[in-house]
Amino acid sequence: MIYWLLIWEFCKIGLFAVGGGLVTVPFLFDLAEKYRWFTTAELTDMIAVSQSTPGPMGINMATYAGFSAAGIGGAVVATLAEVLPSMVVIYLLAGILKYWQNNKYLNKILSGIRPAVMALILFAGWKIGVETITDCKTALLLAGLLIAMRLYKKSVVFYIVISAIIGIILQV
Repeated sequence: MIYWLLIWEFCKIGLFAVGGGLVTVPFLFDLAEKYRWFTTAELTDMIAVSQSTPGPMGINMATYAGFSAAGIGGAVVATLAEVLPSMVVIYLLAGILKYWQNNKYLNKILSGIRPAVMALILFAGWKIGVETITDCKTALLLAGLLIAMRLYKKSVVFYIVISAIIGIILQV
């Protein structure tokens, strides 16, 4: 039964998570509340790990969520279910888009989807912030990192490493 739930839920996520891995986050928060396969605290850790491991974030998160729900079999099922809708849609639309790429209606549809994707990403950021900014230390760390990132154009890896070191030192 759990495998069918994983297939159903992750096919929906794979179909509607247009715009990248962060767009899957609101869907995953819903799963955390609906099925209790993982907690919201585990989800924020999952996001951090998925961001820092190779591969697409959404796929990494599906694998982790599936593993949390049903072990290795759940990881495989959730990952395949996440990817399946994209593969089908790309296969069906690849030929059509080639001929319709200059169609004004198609371009308007795609322009309408962009703000929805941005809203989903902002919502994901808000939910992650609420879960992770829990005291003055984490709020100051966030503010300091945002200022540093604005002033000093360093690699994202640099800021991740610095954040990890500060987290260890401050025991955040």
